[in-house]
Amino acid sequence: MQTISLCMIVKNEENTLENCLLSVIDIVDEIIIVDTGSNDNTKQVALKYTDKIFDFLWVDDFSKARNFSFEKATKDYILWLDADDVLLPVDQAALKMLKETIDPYIDGVMMKYNTGFDSIGNTTFSYYRERLVKQSRCFKWKEPVHEYLEVFGNIIQSDVSVTHTKICDKCSNRNLVIYEKQLSEGKELSPRGTYYYARELKNNGRYSEAIQFFNLFLDTDKGWIEDNISACLELASCYEHENLPRQQHLALLRSFIYDTPRAEACCEIGYIYKSKEDYNRAAFWFRLATTLAKPENCWGFIQEDFWGYIPFIELVVCYDRLGMTKLAEEYNEFAGKIKPNDPSVNYNRQYFKSNKTEENRGSNFLNG
Repeated sequence: MQTISLCMIVKNEENTLENCLLSVIDIVDEIIIVDTGSNDNTKQVALKYTDKIFDFLWVDDFSKARNFSFEKATKDYILWLDADDVLLPVDQAALKMLKETIDPYIDGVMMKYNTGFDSIGNTTFSYYRERLVKQSRCFKWKEPVHEYLEVFGNIIQSDVSVTHTKICDKCSNRNLVIYEKQLSEGKELSPRGTYYYARELKNNGRYSEAIQFFNLFLDTDKGWIEDNISACLELASCYEHENLPRQQHLALLRSFIYDTPRAEACCEIGYIYKSKEDYNRAAFWFRLATTLAKPENCWGFIQEDFWGYIPFIELVVCYDRLGMTKLAEEYNEFAGKIKPNDPSVNYNRQYFKSNKTEENRGSNFLNG
């Protein structure tokens, strides 16, 4: 059986770190905590689980901190987590099984990262990250912000998921500040850096600048396909904020260049027509979304609801407005199969039931 080092970088995580460590304490063989400047009780929490705690002078570079933590690892494989990540019981069992059965020739393991959830806990947003890597391969982290681990060789995709637990009420400008410091120092952003800088601009409400950098990123033609598709969707959102519907539409269509149409883009186009009360064309795009096969072995961003629930529930509205009530009811039941106790589904059921009651009353009145 292979051994695992857990490597983490933390700062002021006294409220989240313990839950993270409790979720993996029975699986990993070594815990390494690198503190980048906490002034709360983070270290005291960490000391309950490990004595391998190291200080790292923060230099506005996440990769340098993570590489420092990896250098301290001594076990066969390295697992990395953030303090607000946990493994749910089903994933703890899956990781234990992976630890017991993994072929030592495997260099890296991709795991799903679940970061968005609906009101009853179903995953709505996820993507894959390089989570477990062979320690002897000395893989390095790249990029100062939105860092990634450059892994190559024998890579597998596992059924282990990591769940993100922190809910941020306010957008932080921390990453934006780091990017703009780089630019002020005359450093050139990589294509990936350009993409993520554009996202930070968007997240901070600077839509016109975000548009400039999303287009700059796409025009390099050097991005990862999944980032290209995501950039088109983000770009469309920026155009919507700037009240530029034609450009919004074109940005969504641009995503089709990189792969077969994604349900997220089709639904967004559907929303454009729905806002114009052009329900026939809106229905076309929502219906198209329901026919698409969700990409398998895709490590990019997946918004789960767009691959079933959302287009079904929107088709209910479109077909009801078009007077095609029976079809609207059918799509409502399709949505209900995905989310049986969904408030929108139940509301629609009551709506259709009430309409039938009114029709029956009218029919009885005419017959009388």
